Amino acid sequence: MNDEPRWPAPWVRAALELAILGSLAPGPVHGYAVAQALQERGFGRLRGGSLYPALARLQESGAIEATWVEGAAGPGRKDYRLTVEGRVRLDEGLAAWRELTDTLDTDDER
Repeated sequence: MNDEPRWPAPWVRAALELAILGSLAPGPVHGYAVAQALQERGFGRLRGGSLYPALARLQESGAIEATWVEGAAGPGRKDYRLTVEGRVRLDEGLAAWRELTDTLDTDDER
């Protein structure tokens, strides 16, 4: 895994909430697993100062829910999952990004 993002920092910041929603699409996971998934996808190593405020904003907006899970052999943790509203936001956000990339594509041979 690469600690450095694959894209410029402003792009990572702009796409962070949508990327978090995408990382939750397969099912509930805890914050550290979200960070790992995003790092594997090229977002670099996210610090808690960017990840957890974004998770809190998404939770406040109703896009995700958090549930406290007691740890079997260690401390408990919050698991995050998409809500129906979060799924809609993810789908609409991905469609908007695709439209943006199509608009930016200068290939005339399409």
